[in-house]
Amino acid sequence: MKFSEQWLREWVNPNLGSQELMDQITMAGLEVDGFEPVAGEFSGVVVGEVISAEPHPDADKLRVCQVSDGTNTVQVVCGAPNVRAGLKVPFAVVGAVLPGNFKIKKAKLRGQPSEGMLCSESELALSENHDGLMELPVDAPVGQDLADYLKLNDIAIDVDLTPNRSDCLSIKGVAREVGVLNSLLVEAPDIAPVEAVHSEVPDIRVEAPEGCPRYLGRVLRNVNLQAETPLWMQEKLRRSGIRSIDAAVDVTNYVMLELGQPMHAFDRDEISGGIIVRMAKAGEKLVLLDGQEVELTPETLLIADHQKPIAIAGVMGGEHSGVSPKTRDLVLESAYFDPITLAGKAREYGLHTDASHRFERGVDYQLARDAMERATRLLMDIVGGEPGEIVEVASQEHLPKARVIDLREKRLADVLGLAIDRTTVEEILSRLGLHIDKLLKDGWRISVPSFRPDISIEEDLIEEVGRIFGYNNLPVTEPTGSLGLRAREEAVRPLSAIRNFFVAQGYQEAVTYSFVDPKIQQLIDPEREGIALANPISADLSVMRTTLWSGLLKTVVHNQNRQQPRIRLFETGLRFEKNDGEIDQQPMLAGVVVGNQAPENWVNGRRTADFFDVKGELESLFRVLGIEIQFIASQHPALHPGQTAELLRDGEHVGWLGTLHPQVQKNLELNGTILMFELFLNSIVTGYVPNFKDISKFPEVRRDLAIIIGSDVAFAQVEHVARRHAGEHLTALRVFDVYEGESLGEGNRSLALSLFWQHPERTLNEDEVHSLFNGVIDALKEELGATLRS
Repeated sequence: MKFSEQWLREWVNPNLGSQELMDQITMAGLEVDGFEPVAGEFSGVVVGEVISAEPHPDADKLRVCQVSDGTNTVQVVCGAPNVRAGLKVPFAVVGAVLPGNFKIKKAKLRGQPSEGMLCSESELALSENHDGLMELPVDAPVGQDLADYLKLNDIAIDVDLTPNRSDCLSIKGVAREVGVLNSLLVEAPDIAPVEAVHSEVPDIRVEAPEGCPRYLGRVLRNVNLQAETPLWMQEKLRRSGIRSIDAAVDVTNYVMLELGQPMHAFDRDEISGGIIVRMAKAGEKLVLLDGQEVELTPETLLIADHQKPIAIAGVMGGEHSGVSPKTRDLVLESAYFDPITLAGKAREYGLHTDASHRFERGVDYQLARDAMERATRLLMDIVGGEPGEIVEVASQEHLPKARVIDLREKRLADVLGLAIDRTTVEEILSRLGLHIDKLLKDGWRISVPSFRPDISIEEDLIEEVGRIFGYNNLPVTEPTGSLGLRAREEAVRPLSAIRNFFVAQGYQEAVTYSFVDPKIQQLIDPEREGIALANPISADLSVMRTTLWSGLLKTVVHNQNRQQPRIRLFETGLRFEKNDGEIDQQPMLAGVVVGNQAPENWVNGRRTADFFDVKGELESLFRVLGIEIQFIASQHPALHPGQTAELLRDGEHVGWLGTLHPQVQKNLELNGTILMFELFLNSIVTGYVPNFKDISKFPEVRRDLAIIIGSDVAFAQVEHVARRHAGEHLTALRVFDVYEGESLGEGNRSLALSLFWQHPERTLNEDEVHSLFNGVIDALKEELGATLRS
C-alpha cells in the first residue's frame, strides 16, 4: 500500500514528524517498506503562462514563446508538441536548478535567445512522462512557486502489509490505525446519498451468489469524459503509484485508494441487455483492458451481459465494454466478491491488479454502497451526469456472518505477560471499532466490525490489544519450564537412524513440496484423488500429495534435464488422504534410484542398479530396524507389472517396491530404469528390543540339499517351510545356487540350499541333525511339491 503522507494527514494529523510516524505504524504491525520524495529536488520553478507561441524561423519543430512568470515576460524556445498560447506550465527561470543539478542559463537555440525552460513531468522527476509539457489547471496562479502550488513537500510511504491486514489497503484504514495509536479523531469525508434524477436502472442478475454475495449497480447518464481529472486527484493517484487515465477510471481508482473498495465503470451502450454475474463457460474468451485475450476457465467468476463476458470479476474489465472519451452513459459497479472464489484467479491469467490484490485478501462487505455514493458524487463534480437509483442484489445466506468473540481478562494477561487495566482495554477495543456487547464477569463479549475479516478468535483480540498498547511497553520475561527427559520406547527406532542408513548407502535426502501437480499425481496414483488447495501457489502445485513419489519423480526430471545420470534420493514426509470427510496425514518413507549401482570408476564399472539391488538395501534397513518383511509379487498402477513387490509385515501391507511403469516413464519423459519404493513409517519403526545372547562354544553343523521346485514358488515360501521344520537350533539358511534348464523340465528350477545348526550348550549328534534335515526335506516335498535333485 503506497500513499501520500499529506493525504493521510488530511484524515488524521498527529503531532509527529515523518520518521516518527513511520516508526509508529511499523511498531503497530504495518511495516513501512520504504519512502521517497514525491518529486525531484529543484528550485526556481514557478507557474508560468505561455502568452504566445510562434514558429521558429529556422527550425520546424521549435516554437518561440513569450512566457510570463507573473512579473516579467521573457522569450523561451520550446520544442514540446503541446506548447500553445494560454497554456499554464512549470517554468524554470534563469538561475533555476532542476533534478540532477541541471542549472538553467540564458541560451540561444538556432539563433533565437531563450531565457528559461518550460518543463515536462520527467524533467521535474514527478514521473517518467516526457511526451510533452506538464499542463497545469487554468486557474493556477502565475508566478507562484511550483513546489508550493503542488504541495510537493511530501513523501510517498510504502507499507508492506501482511495478507491478513486488508483493512489497511486504503487511506481510510491507515488513518483509522494512526487515529487509534494517537487517540485522535479521524476526519473522514462526508458521504451523503446522491439523489436519483432519472428512473433508469441496470438489469442485474447474480447466478453465482456464493462467489458474489453482493452486487450494486447504478446508471450515470450524460457524462462528459473529455473533462480533465482535477490536478489534486491526479497528484494523489500519482503519489500512490497509479497513472491518471481518464476521469471515470481515475475516480474509481481514487475511491479504491481512499476507502478500500475496488470499483469499475462500464460503457452502458456496450452492454447488451443487462449484467449477469456467473461462472465462466469452458472455451469463452475475453479481451481485457490491457489488450490481451484470455481463454476463461469454468472456475472463473465472470461479469457478463446477455451475449458475452465483459469482465473477470474482481480482476480486470474487458476492452469492449471499457469507457472512452466518446462514452456518454456509465454503469458503475461496486460489489463484494468472496476471497476464496477469487483466490489465485489473477495469477492464473498472468495478472496482478490493485483490485484482485484487495478482493483476494477480503474487502469490507458493508462498504459497497458508501463507495458507490462517493464515486457518484466525485464523477458528477468532474464530468457532470445524471444519476439513477442504486440497484443492489444481495444474498444474506452467502454474505460473511458477524462474529462475536469472548475475551477473557486472565487469558489476556497470561499471553501478554502483563495485567492491563480494564478501562484501558475497553478504550483500545472501542477505538479499534470493536463493539463491546457485554461486560462479562471474567472479560468482555466483543462484536467484530465488517472491516476486520482477520479477527476470528480470542488470540486475534489479544494481539490487537497488545500492539495498540505497545509491544515496547510489555515486560520482558524469559520462558521457564522443566526440561525433563521423556521416556522413549526402546523398540521404536528414531527417524534419524533411518536417515543415517540411507545416507550411508549413498542416497541424498530430498525435501519436496507437500502440494503437487495433479496431472503427475494422476499418472502415479490414479486410484486416489488429491485434496485440492483453496489458494494454490500455481496450477501445477494445486493438490496435496497422496504419495511421495509425485515430488521425487519431478526431482528426477529436474536432475536428468541437467545431465545427472546417477540419482539416489530418499524422502520422509506426510501424504494426505480424505477419509470419511476427515484429512488423514500419514508419515511415509520413499526413495528413487536411477543409473549405476555404484559411482563409476576403474573397479565398479557401469552396472545399472536393478530391482534386487534396491531390495537388498531395504532388507539391510529392516535388519537394522529389527523387523521381518515379506516381499510378495503384486501389481501397482505406477509400477512395472513384472517387477513389483508388495511389502508385508505380519500379513499387513507396509509398502511397495518396484520399477516405474514404462508408460508412466514415457509420459514423464524419464530416461533409464527408475526403481522406487514407498513405506509407511509408523509400520516399520517399531522392531524388537535387543537382548543379550551367549555365543555357542560348540561346533556348527552344515547340510546341503538341492531341490527341484516350480518356478512360480517364491523362495520366501521355501524358506518359511524350511525354518518351520528345521528346529529351534537352526542358525542360518542360505541359497548358494539357482538353476533353470531344459533338463529340469518346463516351469521348474533348481534351488541349492545350505542349512546350519548349532546348539548353545552341547555338540549336536549325527542322528539329531539327520532327523531335522529329513524333516525339512519331507516338508518341502509335502507342502510345496519339491523333489530332490540327484
